[in-house]
Amino acid sequence: MNRGDRANGADAARAVEPGSGRGRPGAAAQTSLTTLLNLVRTGAATTRQELERQSELGRAVVTDRLATLIRLGLVEEGELGQAIGGRAPRHVRFRTGAGTILAATIGHSSLAVGISDLSGRLLAEHHEAVDLAAGPDPVIERLSSLFTWMREEHGTETGVWGVGLAAPGPVHKPDDDRLFAPVLSAFQNWDGFPFVEALAQRTGAPVWVRSGVQTMTMGEFRSGSGIGVEDMIFVKLGRSIGAGVISEGRLHRGAQGAAGLIGYTAIDGESLEGIAGSEAIAREARQAAESGRSPYLAGVLARSGEVTVTDAGHGAQLGDGFCIELLARAGRAVGEALAPLANLLNPSLIVLGGSVAQTGDILLAAVREAVYRQSHPLVTRDLRIVRSQMSGSAGLVGAAQVVVEALFEPKFLQGWIALGSPREHPETRDFLTRAAEAVKRQPQRPRPPGQVVA
Repeated sequence: MNRGDRANGADAARAVEPGSGRGRPGAAAQTSLTTLLNLVRTGAATTRQELERQSELGRAVVTDRLATLIRLGLVEEGELGQAIGGRAPRHVRFRTGAGTILAATIGHSSLAVGISDLSGRLLAEHHEAVDLAAGPDPVIERLSSLFTWMREEHGTETGVWGVGLAAPGPVHKPDDDRLFAPVLSAFQNWDGFPFVEALAQRTGAPVWVRSGVQTMTMGEFRSGSGIGVEDMIFVKLGRSIGAGVISEGRLHRGAQGAAGLIGYTAIDGESLEGIAGSEAIAREARQAAESGRSPYLAGVLARSGEVTVTDAGHGAQLGDGFCIELLARAGRAVGEALAPLANLLNPSLIVLGGSVAQTGDILLAAVREAVYRQSHPLVTRDLRIVRSQMSGSAGLVGAAQVVVEALFEPKFLQGWIALGSPREHPETRDFLTRAAEAVKRQPQRPRPPGQVVA
């Protein structure tokens, strides 16, 4: 928010309670502004009449609060609706372009960035390889450059309201109910290098961090196969294996933020990752190529010098017996790990994502067979098990959605709505101050990352 925006926001705040003489609205006014904005933002009410009915606020209050929201640049009036026995109502729309959200996902060997509007709709994305062993400084520099390029390329001049970051490991939850952890020391094994704080300082915006599988879960829930679903499980099948859980429309993070570490589940005395992880599958595939057990993979190895999980998938689709059995065994193991979760959580949808899930229908069929065979009939009666169609976009979409939910969570929203931007929220200012102090104290020789805290 620039100086002019802040001035306009202050004028609007004073207009919330005419004649009060106060520069800030009272708690009741903030609550009503929050209620109306979220009704408009979510599409639950789009006309003044609907807002009066849904909010149970009087006409005069709704009119006054809408005028404030319009002056703050958060909503705008649109086209006329259909007239029903009187004057046609004019629709009210949330201004999704009032601010910008930046998103990033950091994997063990890849980096992706995206930019979205305030609805969480991804406007653009970019993916590339990354070498985490080079340390955090190059990653921060690259992220900053890509974010700047994204904003310039897509002509967005609005301020960055928040940054969503997906990390390659579990993300610890704060022990208290504050929005930001007291000390956001970032990636473990980078010697406490303040990665999150450095990113916040570069963007001038608060940063919300979740694990990669949790942001993928949110992306699939909001924009993928999970649209319209309240209870679902997302499973990432890649180098590591993890699950994300949506229960009654909310992401379940667990007591420490580590919910979903199913890769450690023992199947026949071996971990699930040791059977169905991409590295495990690729290792078995290479051994089969070298020994001649798979003619198809032997040919791949001779041509390219390596064998990947994707090659095993191609071999299975072409009828190679070893590849078919390899992926079927991996699928059965995944299904055996998921069946107890299905019985416990009773989801209506299970989505499989990641490189292993993209190998084809043989693995998917094996997962379905194991889950349906080992779960209660009532649990599987309407259960769908599908493969994700979002590919690498799921994590970016989910990271943006995490920021959207945090920005417009009623308690946090009440702290900034009269100011026109979450960057003016006292907690945000405090966070950015602490981030600047942490960056000054950063270590000199960081090492590659593992887990994060946020």
